[in-house]
Amino acid sequence: MSPLARLGHQLQLNENPYGPPPSVREALSQALSSANRYPEFLPRRLPRLIAERLGVGADHIVVGAGATGVIMHIVQEFGSGGAGVVMAMPTFDGYPILTSMAGGRPVTVPLTPDGRQDLDALAEAIDPGTRLVVLCSPHNPTGTLIAPREFEKFLHRVPTTVTVVLDEAYVDFVAGEDRIEALALVEHHSNLLVLRTFSKAYGLAALRVGYAVGAPGLIDRIARWQLPFGMNALAEVAVRACYAAEAEIEARVEMIAGHRHRLTAGLRELGLSVPDSYANFSYLTLPEPDIDRVAAGLAGADIHVKRYPTGIRITVGDGDATDAVLTTVRSTVQ
Repeated sequence: MSPLARLGHQLQLNENPYGPPPSVREALSQALSSANRYPEFLPRRLPRLIAERLGVGADHIVVGAGATGVIMHIVQEFGSGGAGVVMAMPTFDGYPILTSMAGGRPVTVPLTPDGRQDLDALAEAIDPGTRLVVLCSPHNPTGTLIAPREFEKFLHRVPTTVTVVLDEAYVDFVAGEDRIEALALVEHHSNLLVLRTFSKAYGLAALRVGYAVGAPGLIDRIARWQLPFGMNALAEVAVRACYAAEAEIEARVEMIAGHRHRLTAGLRELGLSVPDSYANFSYLTLPEPDIDRVAAGLAGADIHVKRYPTGIRITVGDGDATDAVLTTVRSTVQ
């Protein structure tokens, strides 16, 4: 039995089950011969590479050690000294944790009953002490989307002194017609930061490559927190190779979408509540006693998921993982 087989089904961190394409692995293998050399003192080539791909200036991009690394720098700059950071709850764990680490004050707003971020309540939670507000689309952990029109209306309600983070970690799983035109909005809203990562659709979670897009003034303020030699030298190699392997990446995204559809449909056939997800996970909404029972059943089957007070987030794995989840959940609810 391989070491990976002994780990069961790892469905708690929203990882890509397929890893990077063969051409990306080959590029990384060749780059290891230079592992004795330091990366750039501060990253310059990688921001330029991403900027060229997105059609923006390099001064609009800041990179970090995954989206989490970029978030850390954002809250260090805008969320320290007791500043208010408004966010939905639950959300990506990094936001409340890193805000508290930076000396900020997490201000949490409950999701709506159908697992959406309550934009009106989030706007109303902004007060004179607020310096940062965070939205995720698709949302983590429910997978729900913010409609483009609703997001633009929200932006107009936020004071320009408050920085808005739109976390698009899972945007690659969203069809083009459903996406917010985030990069265009950056040109008109100097307080908007768009956050993305190569950890999910691109399968580079181990290399820690994330970035934010924003007005140069915001980007400069975030970049000053970067650790010298802090970006993995393999990041640029991997990103360049991923861009060259776009067709393979898109095919894998389609495969994951198919497994997500089957997982969601299978859970609903059991009479369970699952919001429409636009990410690489499904969110099983349950009353608290049922959460404990289903979570225990999954753990007993060596299926690792993420538990929340309102439900269970299940990463979309391969076909075997989906079969295992549906079989186990069926045995706990019937």
